[in-house]
Amino acid sequence: MEIAMKNMTLGNIAQAVGGTLHMEGAPAGVLEDVTEALGVVHDSRQVEKGYIFLATSGEHADGHSFIDSVFEKGALGVICEKAPKNPKGAYILVKDSFQALKDMAEFYLDGLDVKVVGITGSVGKTSTKEFVASVLSKGYRVHKTEGNYNNEIGLPLTVLKIREDCQVAVLEMGISDFGEMHRLSRIAKPDICVITNIGQCHLETLGSRDGILKAKTEMFDFMKENAGICLNGDDDKLVTIREVRGVKPLLFGSNSTYDVYADGYENKGLDGSSVTIHINQEEMTADFRAEIPLPGGHMVYNALAATSVGTLLGLDAEQIRQGISEVEPVGGRSHIIHGKRFTVIDDCYNANPVSMKAALDLLVMSDLTVSPRRVAILGDMFELGKNERELHAEVGRYARASDIHVLICVGVLSKSMYEAAVSMENIGQKLYYFEDKDSMICELEGILRDQDTVLVKASHGMHFEEVVACL
Repeated sequence: MEIAMKNMTLGNIAQAVGGTLHMEGAPAGVLEDVTEALGVVHDSRQVEKGYIFLATSGEHADGHSFIDSVFEKGALGVICEKAPKNPKGAYILVKDSFQALKDMAEFYLDGLDVKVVGITGSVGKTSTKEFVASVLSKGYRVHKTEGNYNNEIGLPLTVLKIREDCQVAVLEMGISDFGEMHRLSRIAKPDICVITNIGQCHLETLGSRDGILKAKTEMFDFMKENAGICLNGDDDKLVTIREVRGVKPLLFGSNSTYDVYADGYENKGLDGSSVTIHINQEEMTADFRAEIPLPGGHMVYNALAATSVGTLLGLDAEQIRQGISEVEPVGGRSHIIHGKRFTVIDDCYNANPVSMKAALDLLVMSDLTVSPRRVAILGDMFELGKNERELHAEVGRYARASDIHVLICVGVLSKSMYEAAVSMENIGQKLYYFEDKDSMICELEGILRDQDTVLVKASHGMHFEEVVACL
């Protein structure tokens, strides 16, 4: 039996979103101030009995055309911008459905007794979210962002899936421009703010790393009073944040002066790594050996972020250690797939220069006694701004200098990556360039060999998940 959404009656929702409630079509027994919704969705295919359907107008479809069908499925009500001609149920008329979604999520979360952990940063948000949720699950009932639901549509939809029995919500918060994080923070009102790093994402709109820092730290605008703040102290921009509204940030990283730090790194290749984590806080001091099951040195920072959050929420060292050891990979993010012919490193969800280099470092960790060749299939990185060509060239030079055997560059922007690689000497490395993904896929059979370890990475808009599926 589904748990009803606390306080989410039609009357309360209408008031929260500033809309006008029309009950004339509602079936008998549905009361505007008594009957609570069981869910909120904006995809008519997901509507179930007792749900609220948010009708939005998009590029490919107008949700208003599905209003009759969702009432046939038993929808409790509809939020819409255009009144239905012959309403078959209750509806709330609003000026802007997307704004209503955000207002509704803010109202709903304000009524729940749940701690909120907000996570942002240029690289590693999703992996960090997985580590934090895994650790916190050892002491709490946790709800976390699903997939990449981290923007001004995804975040409120994630919030609206939280139920009253949840104790902690781990929310990923992604942006591409100024003001977005401010609006997300207004909804989430974090009890704990985590920032992973300040990289080179969205330079097209944010201009510089200082601009990215400014945009990401809008997260602090609506954080709770005396909230916890966890920052990567090894990031040259984040370490400059000394205090926020009277709160001193908790720093994690490699420096022994930080509140949480790691040393004794042991690389286990594609099987992950182990480190000794030290907690050095007033509330808790501890040292423990942690097994990190996901590959790549950058995963240590995710484990440290999760440790920091765990200590703030009162978990002990054993709970934190166990949570780190049980974290699971997310598709498209350093996900190791052992296929019949190839070992595939599926890292195709998104890309920027920092994450590209980290992925190449991960590829180099593969065991040549098991897999004789290392192959990198790299595609375009989007939203890098005016320096996009040079940033692609930078990755090309890094790849050329790496201990890999085959470099395949794909996409219009990646021509700069290829040309930079060609300009450098590496006798043993083979280079290929393709203007688009489809032409590359047609030639893969002749390039790859059985037992190759293949890295697949590009920005999401390149749709390299099709390459992973092919492999």
